Amino acid sequence: MSPPVSIAATLIVRNEARCLARCLESVAPWVDKMVVLDTGSTDDTVAIAQAAGAEVHHLPWPDSFSIARNHVLDLADSDWALMLDADEWLVAGGEALRQWCDGPARLGRVCIHNLHDDGETATRSWITRLIPRGARYEGRVHEQVASPLPRLPLPVHVAHDGYLAAQISPKQTRNHALLLRDLAEQPDDPYLHYQIARDARMRDDLDAACIHFARALALTPAEANWRHELVVTAITVLTKAGRLDEALALADGEMPHWPESPDFFFVLGDLLLDRAMADPDHAIGHWLPLAEGAWQRCLAIGERPDLEGGVSGRGSHLAQHNLDVLRSQLAMLAA
Repeated sequence: MSPPVSIAATLIVRNEARCLARCLESVAPWVDKMVVLDTGSTDDTVAIAQAAGAEVHHLPWPDSFSIARNHVLDLADSDWALMLDADEWLVAGGEALRQWCDGPARLGRVCIHNLHDDGETATRSWITRLIPRGARYEGRVHEQVASPLPRLPLPVHVAHDGYLAAQISPKQTRNHALLLRDLAEQPDDPYLHYQIARDARMRDDLDAACIHFARALALTPAEANWRHELVVTAITVLTKAGRLDEALALADGEMPHWPESPDFFFVLGDLLLDRAMADPDHAIGHWLPLAEGAWQRCLAIGERPDLEGGVSGRGSHLAQHNLDVLRSQLAMLAA
């Protein structure tokens, strides 16, 4: 009889005393060991990791997330590795890990729920996090697993609070510099343009975000798993930047590809509402009915948690809220 496969939770950390115990306690029941690579903490991170039962190793920060991740994979020396960040925690599906790892080699994409500052909504991202022995990462930041193995969804759900305003600001300068270094070496990489656009949006540099979203859209193949989020976010950013005609052109070109995306029709409704405000003479007779129709379409589709970058509620209560507000305003105008 073959020995049971080994599963390790692997983390790279630095000054994560705020959240590390939460992460390790959530995953400990489902793995054989937890391996933490500390890259220079000056707080209680190391002591917290040791108290939670993790192996702790040390490495000076190599200025590359992929180098650090590959190093911790070597240290773990396990058949499978579940890669987590300290500001994440397992919320569901831990029991599925063992059965998955008893199967053939492939890459497991888990659902990351990125929490928003409103405390009510979350953006869902399906990211490769469960990887077999031998798989390796590449890229200095927003690193990706480089492997020909198939990437399949795994019913494991992880919450993430690292994009909240209180947590994101210390990381922005570091990530921006690393992304630019990668882009200098790979100027036509669509995923890098996509990530630089997202980074610019978080820094509220809408002009740079629009430039890199446009480049990413031109380079990203239709089958890329991040294209849904790319399209939806690009429409949102163009709208926020006041580039409404460009946003409408993008939405018109992409609509045939996303007939079952509540996220697409939700941001389309927002765009049409902004267009109504910019063109009041045609608001009631044209733009507002189109916005209403877009949000009605969201409700008809319902929630689609399988879509990359989808926001919870856009196929339900968020769309209904927008409809209620719009109809209330229209009723007041008609009175």
